[in-house]
Amino acid sequence: MDTSEILKKVRKIEIKTRGLSQNIFAGQYHSAFKGRGMAFSEVREYQFGDDVRDIDWNVTARFHRPFVKVFEEERELTVMLLIDVSGSLYFGTSRQTKRDVATEIAATIAFSAIQNNDKIGVIFFSDRIEKYIPPKKGRKHILYIIREMLDFKPESNKTDVAMATAFLTQVMKRRCTSFVISDFYDRKDFSKEIEIANRKHDVIAIQVYDPRAKMLPDVGLMKVFDAETGHEMYIDTSSSKLRRAHTRYWLDREETLKHTFSRSKVDWTAVATNEDFTRSLMMLFKQRA
Repeated sequence: MDTSEILKKVRKIEIKTRGLSQNIFAGQYHSAFKGRGMAFSEVREYQFGDDVRDIDWNVTARFHRPFVKVFEEERELTVMLLIDVSGSLYFGTSRQTKRDVATEIAATIAFSAIQNNDKIGVIFFSDRIEKYIPPKKGRKHILYIIREMLDFKPESNKTDVAMATAFLTQVMKRRCTSFVISDFYDRKDFSKEIEIANRKHDVIAIQVYDPRAKMLPDVGLMKVFDAETGHEMYIDTSSSKLRRAHTRYWLDREETLKHTFSRSKVDWTAVATNEDFTRSLMMLFKQRA
C-alpha cells in the first residue's frame, strides 16, 4: 500500500469513526468508563458519618483533631488498545477482513477517548510484542495510530494473548482501561494472565470473527489455509457431518472463551465482520454504565 493510498484510507476511517464517537458513543463512553478510578483531592475535618478508613493520620497528628481525605473521580483516563495483528486477522469472507473491523473499532474507541481528554496508547501483538506506542493525547497521535494499524507488517503470524496481557501488566504502572481486540485464535490458555491484568487494570475483550467460522456453506470441495501455521488442506463442505462438526467446534470454543472471561471478570462482546459493530459496542458500554 503506497503512502497516498494509506492517507486516503486513514481519512476515510477518521471521518466514519470520529462521527460515530461524536454522535453515538460520547455519552455512553463517559458513563461506562469515567469514575472507575478515584484520585485524592484534599483533606477536610472529620464529620460524623465519615468512613474512618479515610482518616489522614499525618494531618490528624499535626492538628490534633481528625481530618479525612476527600477523593474525586479521576477526570483523565489512560486507554490502552491491545490489537491482535496475527495472520488469522487477515481472513474475511464478507466485504471486510477481521483486521478491517478491528481497525475501525479501535479508531472509534480512540476518538471517543480523546473527546474525553483521555490518553490513548497501543500494543500491537502476535505471539510477541510487535510494537508498543506509549499513551498520548490528540488527533495527530490517533491518526498516527490508525496509519500504523493499516500498514503494520508483523514479524510473526501466530497469537499469544497471555504474553500481550502480561506485557500490559508490566509496562503500565498506573491503572488504565484496556481493550483487547482479537479473534482469540490462541492455542494456549490465557486465563491466568488476563485475570491478573484485570485485577490491576480495567480489561475489556472484543472478539472479531468471520461468520464462516460459525457455519460452513455447502459449496463442495474447498481449500482452506491456516494463516498462523501455514497449513493447507481440502475439505468437502457437502458433508453435513463435517459442517455440524465445524459448528460444534465453534460453539465449544465460544463456551470456553465465555467461561474464561466470566471467571476473570472481564467484560466481553463479539462482533462479526458482516455486522455493524456499533450495536455490539453500545450494548457493551450500556452494561457497564
